[in-house]
Amino acid sequence: MLAGLTGALLMVGAAHAEAAVRYYDTAPGYRLNVRSGPGTGYTIIRVLAEGAKVPIYCQRPGETVTGPYGTSNIWDNIDNGEYVSDTYVHTGSDGYVAARCA
Repeated sequence: MLAGLTGALLMVGAAHAEAAVRYYDTAPGYRLNVRSGPGTGYTIIRVLAEGAKVPIYCQRPGETVTGPYGTSNIWDNIDNGEYVSDTYVHTGSDGYVAARCA
C-alpha cells in the first residue's frame, strides 16, 4: 500500500512541475529558427510559424543576438535540445524568467 501511495505522490509532483511551465508569444511577423544550441552557429532543427507560442523550460547564456525585443545573450530551451533567442520571445523581461539550464 505504501509503495502505491509513494508512486501516486510522485505522479502528482511530476504533474505539478509540468503545470509550472509558462508559454510565451513569439514576436509577431517572424518565423523563428529553432536551433540545437544557444547560438546562430548551431544547426536549425525546425522553424516555428508566425504567432507561435513556446514553453520555456530553462534558459542559458549563449551568443548575443539583436531581435525585436532588444539585444541579449539569453537563449530559451523550448524542448529537449531546442533553443530560440530570447530576443524573439515576449517574456516581459530583459532578464531570466526561468531557471538556468543545467
